[in-house]
Amino acid sequence: MKENRKLLKEVLKDIRHDMTDEEVLNLLADSKISVSPESGKEKYTLGQRAADAIAKFAGSWAFIFSFTGVLVLWMIVNAVLASKAFDPYPFILLNLVLSCVAAIQAPLIMMSQNRQEEKDRRRAENDYKVNLKTEIMIEDLYDKVNVILAKQSVLEKQLQIENHTNGKPKQE
Repeated sequence: MKENRKLLKEVLKDIRHDMTDEEVLNLLADSKISVSPESGKEKYTLGQRAADAIAKFAGSWAFIFSFTGVLVLWMIVNAVLASKAFDPYPFILLNLVLSCVAAIQAPLIMMSQNRQEEKDRRRAENDYKVNLKTEIMIEDLYDKVNVILAKQSVLEKQLQIENHTNGKPKQE
């Protein structure tokens, strides 16, 4: 937000210095506020890339189906092996594995979400800047159209006066 206020103050300060409309439009057109927020393509560490990949996979149907398959297979194998099972019926080892997966997966997903939130914030800030720039340009164009309409009205009145004083009939 501070950057947006700073941008607005700069634009308004430049406008107040008796800039012509053309200079205002050039200032806005030349500003770099509409650059894509991903233009820098940040360099992520191996851990960040891994967290993003894990979060992407963990939030997919492929993960749900494969994880369910592994759990069912684990239980079937241990139930069939009975006395020779590596993790007999209450499946204590399976519980430990599930707890470890959850304990490791949660922070990785949160790290990935934090990076995505930062990207979203930059995108929203960029959208705000673009909207601000567009709004100022539209207001300037609106003022120019009003000036043109006012001049046209004055010219029409002058023509009517000239036509009336010359004795010519009024044209519509």
